[in-house]
Order: sequence, then structure tokens, then C-alpha cells
Amino acid sequence: MEPQRLSRRSLLATTGAAVTAAAMPGLARAEGSSPGRPNILWLVSEDNNPYIGAYGDSLAQTPTIDALARDGVRYRNAFSTTPVCAPSRFAIITGVCPERISPAENMRASSTLPGFMRGFPEYLRQAGYYCANNSKTDYNTTIDMAATWDQSSGSAHWRNRPSGAPFFAVFNYMTTHESQLFAATDGPTDPDAVRVPAYLPDTPGIRRDRAHQYDRMAAMDAQLAARLAELDADGLTEDTIVFYYGDNGGVLPWSKRHARDDGLRVPLIIRFPRKWAHLAPARPGSVLDAPVTLMDLGPTVLALTGLSVPDHVDGQVLAGSRRGRPRTYAFGGRARMDERYDLVRTVSDGRFRYIRNYVPQRPYGQVNAYAWQLKSYQDWHRAHLAGTLDEVQERFWRERPAEELYDTHTDRDGLRNLVDDPRHRGHLNRLRRALDDHMIEVNDNGFIPEGSPAEGYENSRVPGAYPLRRVKNLADRAITRDPGNARHFVRELAGDNEIMRFWAAQGLLMLGAGCGTYRQQIEQCWDTEQSPHVKVVLSELLSKLGSDRPAVTWLTDTLDNHQNIRVRLQAVNALTYLGAAALPALPALDRAVAGSDQFLRNCGRYLGLVLRGEYTPETQLFI
Repeated sequence: MEPQRLSRRSLLATTGAAVTAAAMPGLARAEGSSPGRPNILWLVSEDNNPYIGAYGDSLAQTPTIDALARDGVRYRNAFSTTPVCAPSRFAIITGVCPERISPAENMRASSTLPGFMRGFPEYLRQAGYYCANNSKTDYNTTIDMAATWDQSSGSAHWRNRPSGAPFFAVFNYMTTHESQLFAATDGPTDPDAVRVPAYLPDTPGIRRDRAHQYDRMAAMDAQLAARLAELDADGLTEDTIVFYYGDNGGVLPWSKRHARDDGLRVPLIIRFPRKWAHLAPARPGSVLDAPVTLMDLGPTVLALTGLSVPDHVDGQVLAGSRRGRPRTYAFGGRARMDERYDLVRTVSDGRFRYIRNYVPQRPYGQVNAYAWQLKSYQDWHRAHLAGTLDEVQERFWRERPAEELYDTHTDRDGLRNLVDDPRHRGHLNRLRRALDDHMIEVNDNGFIPEGSPAEGYENSRVPGAYPLRRVKNLADRAITRDPGNARHFVRELAGDNEIMRFWAAQGLLMLGAGCGTYRQQIEQCWDTEQSPHVKVVLSELLSKLGSDRPAVTWLTDTLDNHQNIRVRLQAVNALTYLGAAALPALPALDRAVAGSDQFLRNCGRYLGLVLRGEYTPETQLFI
């Protein structure tokens, strides 16, 4: 439920100090610095699944994290809300699903928070906590940094706090970030010892990347040890609750950026010192199986420090006296990943993962310039182009099914889609319903084309602007790719709601030649369509249908001249899937490469090289 205002309960702190609710909407502010409140330390690694000894990985060298797990509580089924940093960090700093507030679900965007939402450290600061962030932010929204952090920089540290102040300190470690593998050299991990998933070809480059990731994990573990030694040297270990987590899954191929288990599954461990053991959800060394998400971190910190959790927050409290009932499901998704558009929604109960692909006509393996700096992706793409992959390995490069269901306990790599298995029909229907209900509950903005006037928390809630149930029903119908729906989609193209027309056009595009008998009606709609988002989709479709409408010319002009940079990006993405028909766009692609927008540069460079026959997987695309 989206509140119009916060309840009185959520305005009051429970620290025993006097409070004032006038400081800001929905905030409890403690007067002074009450003694007896825990410090909170977050140790954050980037782009890693639980390649950790405590999680059962025998190849991992992670003694520090393993010790945290022995002394703390380990969450077996922890997930980020998205498989990439910026939208995941939006969820962490706000405690809110990014798809509530488009374009926050996209990678590298700038969403606008409604007036009642804050970054949660702001509440801590008003209650007397010193809040330090060292140093990554990347929140994908308009957070007031001056209000959120006392210090956010490479020198931020709890040691900079006023004497006696409790602290909340975050240390982000880039050591395991994807970029660290691009030029990594061989370390102690033997490439021959790593496991190569069946969906990847077994190449020396892929083995080396996987070995290097283990090396980076070991290096990061040593950095955590040094930070914990500082805590101990300052005599603060017994006063500090320590969290260790990863900001999203990854980083190896088909993990980061993909709404699969490996893209969303992260490590999460919380250590409670003896002084604060009564706040722990279980005894030291315990393993909890209920699904949790990184959205739960902020609410948990507020509860542990004696503050109430604002009613608008989606995350749950994981520890302390106000711990909620264990969650049944963890939801996630994928939207635009840098320069590539997509829409995926997923849910996991900790064992079964259900995935719904709303752009199934695109392959899993959309070329991403940043990711393609990884040797593993280069090797995989080269093998695909050479035709040497087996059926399992080739799947990444093909169009997707509408739905996927995997048993992650028995099928670690997600190789066997169980959607059509009657033995799992109960799990399928249960997870379908859970995902449907969640999307409606959060007013999922994902169906709104980026740059549309309907984007955003307030705009999407204007009556009639975003009829989500109707839109979702249309999109769910579209992904079945049933030619019998073509007439319905054509009728919807004549409607007055842009988002409905957009998904009608998407439905026709998914049908491709299957809607060819309606080409004349589609052309007439193209002639009169005023929404650039809809017209981009119709232009791709008409070009593929061999229409005499100047669809490629219109896409080229849109790429060159449209005032909205994201509409331009949508146009170049459409051109990417037209093959040789896109050749007239080459001059515009070259201009995009010379332009200021990185995503247009990357798209333009890739498509230009392909059209000229000059692309190889080793080509530097990220410019």
C-alpha cells in the first residue's frame, strides 16, 4: 500500500530519547546522543556471488568472511533486487523497489524521489548517528547527499566522528568489481581447478576469468580483515554490529545484468557482538533459509538503532525486537542495462526461480560494450560466430521463451526449464501468482517506455495515465506470441493511451511475419502515430515486414535529431535488429559515435562495425 502520509508510529523513535517529528517528514529525531546504541558497520563487495568458503565453495580462500559466518548469522538465500549496481543501490538506500519509481530500475538513470522519501541514513543522522560512506554512491536517483551523509568520500571513516557519537559506516570494495578482471593477471588460483558451467564453452580465457575472480575474492577478504582489525584496535568490536554483503550478483558471463539466480544471488552475513546478541535473529553460526533482499538492509539498521521504519518502505526488518515474519518470496528484475533495453521480472522462494521475459524477441546475449571487455564474453561470442557451440551453449544467443522455471537446488546452472513439466505445475502457478500480485502492489513502472511523460512515482499514479492492470494484461498476452492475438493488437494501436499502444506494437513485433496480413492497418497507424516510443517499435516491425514506409529513414532521423536522448537510444536499438536494411543509417551511427552520450556511442560503434563487416568480439566497443 502506498501511504499518503506516514503514521504517527513511524514518526517516533524508540530510543527513549525525546523526539521531534518536525525535523522532516516521517522522521524520528533523537535529542542528543543517547548512550547504549549499537554502531553499525557495513562491508560491501561488488559483483560477486557467494564464492565463499562459508557458503560451501571449496575453492574459495575467504577466512575473514568464513569467520564472520561462524560468529554471526548467514543468510543462505539473499538476493539483490536487480542484477546490477545502480538500481540495486537505489533499493538499498531507499528500502523501496526501484520499479516503483521509473526510471530507477534502469542502469544509469536519474529518477526523482517523491517528497516523503529519503535515503535512510538521513534518519540516522537526525537521531544523532554519525554516517560515513567510503565511498561509492551510484544511487540512480536524486538523493540529497548533504543530508544523507556526514561524509561520503575516499577518506570517510568512523574515526572522523565527534567524540562519543554512535556511527553508521559503510566501506565499499571495488576489488571484486567486473572491471578488475579486464586486465587481471594470473594469481594463485589454478584455472584448471575451476568449474566451468555447461552453458559456457570450456576455453582458456573463460577458465582464467573464473580463476581471477577467486583471486579477487581472496584479496577482498584480506581487505575486510584489515578493516575489522581497525575496529578491534579502536576498541569498538563489542559495540558494533557488522554486516557483510555483495551489492549484486555476478560478475562472470550470464550473471551480472541478468535476472537469473547468479545475477541476483548475493552473500549476506551479520555478526552481532555479545553486547547486542539479543538483537540477533538466531544464534552465532546459524544459517537462515527464508529469502531476503538487499532492500531489507536499511529497515534493519533503523530497527537495530531504535528508530521506526517509515510506512512507505518495501524492505523488511531482519533482526531486533521488531523483526517481521520471514519473507516467502524475493522479487527482482532487469530493465535497460546500459545501452540495451529489456524487461524481465522474476521471483524466487529460495529454491525455485520463476522468470518472465517481456521482450522475448531479443536474445539473452544482447551485446553490452562494458561487459564485452571481459575475455569470457569475447570467447563465448567468438565461438557463437564460428558455429562451434553445442545446443546448451548456443541458447544464450537465441530468442527467449516467455516464461522460465528452474529448481536451483538440483539445477545450479539453470539448464532445464521446467515450465512445461507437469510435475512442477503447482510451483509454476504459485510463483506466477506471487509475481503478478507483486507487480500490481508496487505499481511496477517497467512497462512505461523510458522518457514517456507517464514515468515516475507521481506521474504514473495520475488517474488514467498508466492503467497498469490493462497494460500488464496486454503485455502478458503479447509474450505468448500467439498469431491469434494480432487483430486485438491492431485494434489497440488505435487507442488513446500511449503505453497501451506501445505494448500493442510490441505484441505485433513479437509476432513478426505472423502479423503480416495486417500490414496495411499497421502502416496506417504508423502514418498517424505521434508517440516516438510507439513509432520506434512500429518502424522496426514494418522494416522487417518489407513495408514501403520510410521506417529506416525515420529511425535514422530520430537517432540523429530527437531531443530525448533515450528515444534516440531506442531508435538505434531498433536499427540493431534490422540487419542489412540498417545500412543507410551508417552516417548517423558515425555521428552517434562522435557524440557525447556514452550509450549512443557504444551502440553506434557496435552496429557500425557489424554493418561494415568489421566487428570481432575482441573489438573495443566501450568508448
